Amino acid sequence: MGKNKLQKFGEMETFPNVFQYPFMALQEKGFEMKGRWNEMFFKNHHPIVLELGCGKGEYTVGLGKLFPEKNFIGIDIKGARMWTGAKEAMQKGMSHVAFLRTHIELLHYFFSPGEVSEIWITFPDPQMRKVNKRMTSTRFMKLYRQVLNTDGIIHLKTDSHFMYTYTCEMIKANHLPLLVRTDDLYHSHLADEILSIQTFYEQQWLERGLNIKYIRFICEFRETYREPDIEIDPDDYRSFNRSKRSNNK
Repeated sequence: MGKNKLQKFGEMETFPNVFQYPFMALQEKGFEMKGRWNEMFFKNHHPIVLELGCGKGEYTVGLGKLFPEKNFIGIDIKGARMWTGAKEAMQKGMSHVAFLRTHIELLHYFFSPGEVSEIWITFPDPQMRKVNKRMTSTRFMKLYRQVLNTDGIIHLKTDSHFMYTYTCEMIKANHLPLLVRTDDLYHSHLADEILSIQTFYEQQWLERGLNIKYIRFICEFRETYREPDIEIDPDDYRSFNRSKRSNNK
């Protein structure tokens, strides 16, 4: 591990807005703020919004600037990236913004049923070969339903045609309420102040001339979530610092 990463990890141990909890500790005694984030940390009763796979926290911090009447938590396992957003939020006194370093699969250890009102998924790896790792798969819908309130909203922003198409088909297969969708965000009427917040990855995609896609839907409860039965062409390009996206490249 590089010296710079070690320094960032050391600094984050002192950040009051960052929570890093070993899995063994979760199993042994749980997370004391589960179901009590507003009471114990935010000190208000505002809705809680998560950004999953937050990276450097651009969306978490950006949304926090726009909506002081909501609470935001950026979640990622890569702490060196998270440091950027956590430090900015701390320096700007954004007491309604926090960061949680953990695996997304462990959400139910940190949040009680109904504690979360919205989830943002920004530029995830489309996981074209592994549906169970796809962050809008039915496996993850079940996970999100464990923490979302009844009308909990999910936002997906992606460069990937594969991810966009898959998510649209998953929504259709499960009859979930679709609120908004576009396969070309910045040439639509939807590119408002919220959606125009740009992550590190998004800036790369735009520089390469790729269209940005956006979907917003309600993750309603279903007894059983059905995977869509459809063949989707893989993305035909390689992303920066991610795995190969096409069998043909």
